[in-house]
Amino acid sequence: MTLLKAREVKAYYKVREGFVKAVDGVSVDLEENTILGIAGESGCGKSTLANVLMMNIKPPLRFIEGYIEINGVVISKMNNKDFLKRKVWGKLVSLIPQSALNALMPTMKIRDFIIDIVSHHEELDNSKIVSMAERRFKELGLPTRVLNLYPHELSGGMRQRVVIAIATLLNPRLLIADEITSALDVSTQKQVLRMLIDLKRRGSVSSIIFVSHDIAVLRQIADVIAVMYAGKIVELGPTEDIIFNPLHPYTQALINSIITPEPEVKKRGLAFLPGEPPNLLNPPSGCRFHPRCPYATEKCKREEPQLSEVSPNHLVSCHLYKA
Repeated sequence: MTLLKAREVKAYYKVREGFVKAVDGVSVDLEENTILGIAGESGCGKSTLANVLMMNIKPPLRFIEGYIEINGVVISKMNNKDFLKRKVWGKLVSLIPQSALNALMPTMKIRDFIIDIVSHHEELDNSKIVSMAERRFKELGLPTRVLNLYPHELSGGMRQRVVIAIATLLNPRLLIADEITSALDVSTQKQVLRMLIDLKRRGSVSSIIFVSHDIAVLRQIADVIAVMYAGKIVELGPTEDIIFNPLHPYTQALINSIITPEPEVKKRGLAFLPGEPPNLLNPPSGCRFHPRCPYATEKCKREEPQLSEVSPNHLVSCHLYKA
């Protein structure tokens, strides 16, 4: 069953010079019991897309158009923020933001912060809320004594795990994790990834969208990977296909820039991608990657390629794969 359905989603940032086209015509489906990884370099629109998929729209970001449905509920038509907070966020979809420290209230104990958050979604006694939190903490291997601590008394990894526990307290169908391992050491990254996988295995969440610039991290957790470039998805497919058979020239460049101990990587050496990402105030015509692409033709400069299936469940947006 399809849990998330997004069609031609556009969301732009309004600035003095015009509109920054951060998410520009993105379509994606996510099946139940699936982890989707979203990859791409900084500024490609990954984090913006993460927020747009739950309609967390804050100025200067504007939702331009598109269709977003989660678990049969069309949330793209909802413009009442209070309704979203009470009925959608935390229950249907929940977001783990990039900075765990900024996600927690520094002047409140974890226990009081959780009570304040949950009371906006459910009419429950404080004791019931604390009991729910204790149970989730135990499930995730967190000591319940943490509930009586302030955020500054916790390590970065512990804060991140606390935020995960809070974000999943009401068992949302879809969990979105936005660059949550980027500031963590390797061993703590593995603990966090294991927590997310355990949450899905137990059914506390149905599906996960995991946003990261690090393909190596996505390989550890994602079933499917979508690669973004300049506000668009340029390739989408099963993780192993993306890693070992990347089709889009941008995806190939990303994969070839990864440092791993695997023999084939050592043999080929590392590659780099020349040039810079385009200015999304005025993106290039045709394929947005053509100014940096070694295979670009005149057609690439004129016509925008569409995301299309070139092998089972493997989609790419590139004229190299068109007849």
